[in-house]
Parts: sequence; structure tokens; C-alpha cells
Amino acid sequence: MRTQDDTKAAGQPARLGQVATPSLVLDLPTLDRNIVRMADRCRELGVGLRPHVKTPKSLPVAARLAAAGAAGFTVSTLQEAEYLAEAGYGDIFYAVPIDPHKVARAAKLVEAGVALSLLTDSLAAARATAHAARECGAVLTLWVEIDVDHYRTGIEPSHPDFEALVRFIATDPSLRFAGLMSYGGASYNCPDTQSAAALTESHRRALVETARWLEAKGIDCPGLSFGSTPAVLHAHNLTGVTEARCGVYTFQDLFQAGIGACAQTDIALTVLTTVIGANPDLNRLTIDAGGLALSKDRSTQGRSFDAGFGLVCDEEGAILQGLHVATVSQELGLVTSMDGSPLAFEQFPIGGRLRILPNHADMTAAAYEDYWVVAGGDRIVDRWARTNRW
Repeated sequence: MRTQDDTKAAGQPARLGQVATPSLVLDLPTLDRNIVRMADRCRELGVGLRPHVKTPKSLPVAARLAAAGAAGFTVSTLQEAEYLAEAGYGDIFYAVPIDPHKVARAAKLVEAGVALSLLTDSLAAARATAHAARECGAVLTLWVEIDVDHYRTGIEPSHPDFEALVRFIATDPSLRFAGLMSYGGASYNCPDTQSAAALTESHRRALVETARWLEAKGIDCPGLSFGSTPAVLHAHNLTGVTEARCGVYTFQDLFQAGIGACAQTDIALTVLTTVIGANPDLNRLTIDAGGLALSKDRSTQGRSFDAGFGLVCDEEGAILQGLHVATVSQELGLVTSMDGSPLAFEQFPIGGRLRILPNHADMTAAAYEDYWVVAGGDRIVDRWARTNRW
């Protein structure tokens, strides 16, 4: 099984100061701590961990997750599934409601021997998926997502179609019923860790009680799958749940730090940028990382921990307290103090390097094809590729 990318070339830069900007930087010790933390947490809870690779999208990260005991992987695109399968990973859950037009592509992975699971949340979609599977001559495994907190997708167990949906999957010869899943996305809006734990418990109970209800109807429910990073980190109890799906914990970000899922020092991902302008009259620096390099995800906006478009670190990754990227255009970012105090411009020469902590790691990383991997500070130890697109 391939565990390393072949992107480390001879003559690779030794320090971040030699890298073109903007670039994506991944701190290896922090990444490894985050991986171990979640693996230990799931072991404490007695639940398998199926990491979501939609955040890293990188084989070397997947290898570290596998070494920490991952019970398969979760993906958000078929591109990610194909990428993992090509590297030899064979247990993959594509956790987005399946588009019937993509069934033929998914079936190729199944035919190649991959244990690929798909997702649905409606009877109409399940029927369309079964029809497409028959046309391919494939048998596909389907999870059913239940809606517990009205955050995103899923079908409520009280919905008139729910039993018919599950029964259809369990009896159609082109489908196999994998079980029930839910996504605790509303945990991102919980005001404190106690609320997140309570939300997690509501998901756990919904999954367990719905499975019991189905079993009383004669429908076996093999698996119960639950996610999100803060929901699992703050859970008191996941009894009955078979696996946890979490993704952003590998890198963490400013939003996760703001809601108490990590500390700012647990954020493994930064964007390397160069100071390209200074305006003392307006008390701001210009950097070459704008909306495309940082993303325009303002998930911290309106919160007590509002970080603008990202907090500022020095070239070695140490946080420069009180500075943020206040605004962005496509290719430019404007850095200033959060409280309006004067910047020490002599500390930020033109051509100097800074690193920006992201609001949302997934969205920021999506702009890049690879990571410059550092072992703390600015010393480069490797360059890892990622997969993008769908």
C-alpha cells in the first residue's frame, strides 16, 4: 500500500522563506497530536473512528490516520474515494446523498473490490439508485441519513416514507442496507461544551431508538454512524453507536478553537504569505494572500472570537497577538490590529513572511494542490500532494 506521495523532489527548499507565496503549510507535530487525540477519544467512548478525509485530501495524512486505527475512511467526493482506492484503501463511505448519475462511477469502485458505502435520505433517490445499479449490474451498499437537528440533510424517522425507504433498501436485490447515520452539524452552533454534549446525546438516542424500532419491524440495522468533530470531542456517551465520522480535527481551525473544540495552538494549517505593502497612514499591511488564498469563509463572523479573514502568525508559526486579516480582495489581504492600536511597521518589512491561521481549514485548503510540511517552526521536512475536484 502506498503511504507516501512522491512529491518530495531533489533540491526541495529547506525553509519557508524559500517558498513562493501564497502557499499552504502543515505543521507535522500538531497534525500528529490532533490525530492521536481523536483516536484516543474514540477509544475512550468505545466507538470506531472513520475519519473524514474531506479536510486533508492527502495520502500521507490518510496513512497517519490508518496507523492510528482508522476503521475505514469517510469521503465527500468520488474523487476522494478513487484517490484512496488507488492507494489501496478498501473501506470507504461516500457520505453525501448519492446522485443517481454518479452510480456507474461508484459501481466501478465496487467492481474493483472496494467496500464502498453510499448514502441516501429519500425513497425517490433510493429507487433511482437501485435502477442505476441494476443497469450497471452492481449491488450497492446504502446508509440512510436521519435528520435529528434540522441542520442539513436527512429524513426524519417520523416521516411517512421512512419505513418504506429502509424496507426498500433492505429488500431490493441491487441494494444492501448498511444502517443509519446522522451528522451533528448543529454542534457548531452550540454556545458551550455542555450544549454540544447534549446535542450529541440527542443524536445517539435517535440513532439507537430508531434502530430498535426498525428491528421491531423485522428490519436488521447493522450499523449506526455519527459525526462531527466537536460533537464527538464533547460527547459523554456514544453507547450503541458503531462508528464516529470526524474530519476537521486533523487540522483544526479558528472556528473550532472559538467553540472550544481545540486551542489556537492546535491549528496545524496556515497559509504562508508575503508582506508586499505597508501604509502607516491607514495602519495596515498588504499581503499577497487574498480571498482565493484564504477563502472568504467568515465562520467566526459575529462571534466573540471573530477573527476577520484569519489571525496572523510570524514565519515560524507563533501567533502575533492582536493582528488579523481585516479585509480581502481576490489576491490581496489587508492586515491591521484588532483594537486599532498602531502597528509596529519596523517588524514587518516588505518581503517579510507571515502565516495566517484559517477560519475554516477545509475551505482554505481547497485552493491548493499541496502542503509544505514543517516539523515545527519554518523547517521544511516534506511536500505532500492533495486531491481536489469532484
